[in-house]
Amino acid sequence: MFAAFLLIVGGSYTTTNIDVDVFPDLTAPTVVVMTEAHGMAPEEVEKLITFQIETAVNGATNIRRLRSSSSAGFSVVWVEFEWGTDIYLARQIVSEKLMSISDRLPTGAGNPTLAPQSSIMGEVMMIGLQADKTSDMDLRTLADWNIRPQLLALSGVAQIVVTGGDYKQYQIQVNPQKMRYYNISLDELMKAANATNQNSAGGFINEFGNQYNIRGIARTSDVKELGNTVVKVYKKAPIKISDIAEVVEAPAPRIGLASVNAKSAVLLTVKKQPGVNTLKLTEKLDLAIADIKKGLPEDVTVNTHIFRQADFIENSIGNVKKALYEGSIFVIIILLVFLMNYRTTVISLLAIPLSLLFTIITLKLLGITINTMTLGGMAIAIGDLVDDAIIDVENVYKRLRQNFKLPKEQRKKSLVVIYSASCEIRSSVINATFIIIAAFIPLFFLTGMEGRMLQPLGIAFIISLFASLITALTITPVLCSFMLTGDKMLDRKNKESWLVRNLNRLYEKSLNKALEYKKIILVSATVLFIASLIIMSGLGRNFLPDFNEGSLTITAITKPGISLEESNKIKTIAEEALLTIPEARLTARRTGRAELDEHSFGVNTSEIEVPFTLTDRTKTEFLADVRSKLGEIAGVNFAIGQPLSHRIDHILSGTKANIAIKIFGTDLSKMFLMANDIKGSIDQIEGVVDVNVEQQVEIPQIQIKPKRDMLAKYGISISDFSDFIDIAFAGEKVSDVFEGVKAFDLVVKYNEENRGNIEAIRNALIDTWDGKKIPFSYVADIKSLSGPNTISRENVQRKLVVSANVSERDLRSVVTDIKAAVDKDIIIPEEYRIEFGGQFESEAKASKTLALTSIISFLIIFLLLFQEFRSFQLASIILLNLPLALIGGIFTIYFTSGMLSIPAIIGFITLFGIATRNGILLISNYQSMLDKGLEIKEIIVQGSIHRLSPILMTALTAALALIPMALAGDKPGNEIQSPMAVVILGGLLTSTLLNVYIIPIVYLLLNSKKK
Repeated sequence: MFAAFLLIVGGSYTTTNIDVDVFPDLTAPTVVVMTEAHGMAPEEVEKLITFQIETAVNGATNIRRLRSSSSAGFSVVWVEFEWGTDIYLARQIVSEKLMSISDRLPTGAGNPTLAPQSSIMGEVMMIGLQADKTSDMDLRTLADWNIRPQLLALSGVAQIVVTGGDYKQYQIQVNPQKMRYYNISLDELMKAANATNQNSAGGFINEFGNQYNIRGIARTSDVKELGNTVVKVYKKAPIKISDIAEVVEAPAPRIGLASVNAKSAVLLTVKKQPGVNTLKLTEKLDLAIADIKKGLPEDVTVNTHIFRQADFIENSIGNVKKALYEGSIFVIIILLVFLMNYRTTVISLLAIPLSLLFTIITLKLLGITINTMTLGGMAIAIGDLVDDAIIDVENVYKRLRQNFKLPKEQRKKSLVVIYSASCEIRSSVINATFIIIAAFIPLFFLTGMEGRMLQPLGIAFIISLFASLITALTITPVLCSFMLTGDKMLDRKNKESWLVRNLNRLYEKSLNKALEYKKIILVSATVLFIASLIIMSGLGRNFLPDFNEGSLTITAITKPGISLEESNKIKTIAEEALLTIPEARLTARRTGRAELDEHSFGVNTSEIEVPFTLTDRTKTEFLADVRSKLGEIAGVNFAIGQPLSHRIDHILSGTKANIAIKIFGTDLSKMFLMANDIKGSIDQIEGVVDVNVEQQVEIPQIQIKPKRDMLAKYGISISDFSDFIDIAFAGEKVSDVFEGVKAFDLVVKYNEENRGNIEAIRNALIDTWDGKKIPFSYVADIKSLSGPNTISRENVQRKLVVSANVSERDLRSVVTDIKAAVDKDIIIPEEYRIEFGGQFESEAKASKTLALTSIISFLIIFLLLFQEFRSFQLASIILLNLPLALIGGIFTIYFTSGMLSIPAIIGFITLFGIATRNGILLISNYQSMLDKGLEIKEIIVQGSIHRLSPILMTALTAALALIPMALAGDKPGNEIQSPMAVVILGGLLTSTLLNVYIIPIVYLLLNSKKK
């Protein structure tokens, strides 16, 4: 009892301090390598940077997949390691590999940078900044220098990505005509610009007993002072930077922008470090943001409810807890109705808190968080936690009453009766519990993301069930000795409850009838089993049920080559359309990408977050309205997902959709044509929605090729030629301008008149060897051509993806139809191949694993049964519960969702373990009565009646406790557990009903000659 008290105290403390998350960490150990490639086209980025990085890391220890994206000026390589690889070891491996290529990267490319250690599931919050008067540039500066550093300082924050607004620069916008007038070369200007903003040190002097440091203060943030820097003296007059250029504060060229509710905004995406408690981190973020708000301009508004993972966690955990509490109420009702004794009810119920608190302590020690999976495991086990205690208490209570009815001189001591009664059923209870645990063995053979997601559920279930067994073997008998041995209570409760007496009477009549019609009942059960197998073969197959996250993530893609401004206009129309839908609370959009952001979107791609609240319409009707509204916008492809589902898809296939059809090859144009053929082939398949072809297409480029003979004539080296293009048209950073601690780039480039169109580029002036200037077109061929916008690769091969989602149909049959259509309609050239990826791949692999490992599980169950009864025949009779349980589970799925998912399959596995308990109780009681000299039929009838009450109680508590979870499958957090609960609920009801008739009939048939 003292140990139980310590468990309650320790468990309560642990419950308040254990980490809470929505799911276990589902991301494979991934190292992200990002490289800025200043001004390079995608082909150069792929060839000179991405390929070099891929080649360096390819083949390293434990790498499972290598993906990359090369876009204009940016390379991202995702190095995915095998599950279980230590992330710090993975980062060290990649870092060492990158050192070997540092001398092979092109001049002008940045150093490859490892992204902060986070995961795709680690985005915890999105913060929106908007203002009425504050400019976009000042708003972005506030985000970069006021808000971001303070939030990054919080323990647990890994990275904050800032998107939108205008990134502030100090720019020297050069007029080459004026440079020619004053005979100033670009090289002279660059030297002056480099030196214009540098402090200097003059050592120190000692005077008046003090030491004075000598500092030359040339740094300034005043554009007039920067413009007054002398470049050279021309005709005895000093020529300043302001004479040949305009020095201004101006925005850097945009590579991305953001909006909230279709109005310009700055978005900050907060990513957490692995293993950090999301709820506690969100609390710290909220406190920090409340403090930051005090120092912001009055017109700046901060919105922290665009995306908050904590909200989904709280809703999910709250829903699972609610189902757990409601299930406990069902357990209490069943016990009270059957036992009609509050003492026995309290003793049995004490197993629930003790088991759950023990489970939480164990999870904490194992480093597992409280999440929807672990809580779901406990919720599914809730009805089973009292089973061992119920069986023990019911038998003890029955034996105590029988002992009390004896004459005083024949009565045994209460402790002796309790010990004997507990030992009588102890073997059956222990074996039944280990059989249920054995049924969960297949779960631990799952690999990949499905294993990471579902194994914590199995761990929580097994630990709680094992804890309930220990409670039943120790605490329960002790409590019985304290609470059930009073003479007054036994005298008052000397009969079974009214319900039990009537159930026994009805059962005795029906069982005798059933034993007369043995063949009819067995044939009927066989027909039901065959019918269930036929129905099962026609059920749809999904990997996971649809989540209900209360938010949409909509990917909007326009034609590549579109300008950022034009893309923004079209996506604003999409936001305005979404805001007309009553359920949509707000919209937040990211278009393009942020600096050093691993989500490397082109400016034609946007992600729109749409939190919603369902009121009068169902989710299906709401999504139909969303698709209808977006379908009216021409020239845009939309893919509709949800934040976490979206990320799970990305983990599985690298594509944010249910199905990814990957085309591998060399020629992007040919791959794009194949992709469009595939899209046309699958677009009309029933259930296929949001079909998109990855937009790796040719976009407009201005290609500049040197005329080498003319370069030689004018004495211009290739190096000078390349530097001119870089400085004049892209702009070159020469220094930092400091405003206090804020640092901004000082950039030199030609003004817009001399770089803003192809003619201006042709007429731009370049320096010759003798200081003269000539039009750039003299030494370069400048043409408007086309080239790829983005190049994606996987495992060192070029890849293009056709993605699709599934709606109102099961995933497996849709994929089967897609494969058939592709095989029929698509001709695959040599050196090209097609792969299918996505959730269906994981579903097929997991189903196969569960099917094979279930054989091992059944073998272990059979061996446990054989060890209990030492009879092949008796063990086989008990295994009849498996097909009996299958009947109810299949019919329940058929009449509810009609979908057989991985959680539903795990529900069947769980059901098989639980269902065998009832068979063990019956057979063990029959066997114990064989030496009493009774007729076999009388043994079966009396033995069945004696065990009816515990069988019904254990089955009903296990089944009815799952009703809240089964009915709340559309609630966040219950989506995965609900199919399991539905299967177990339906299977237990039918297996129990059939078990109390089929097992006695089969036992009678096999033992009809025995006395």
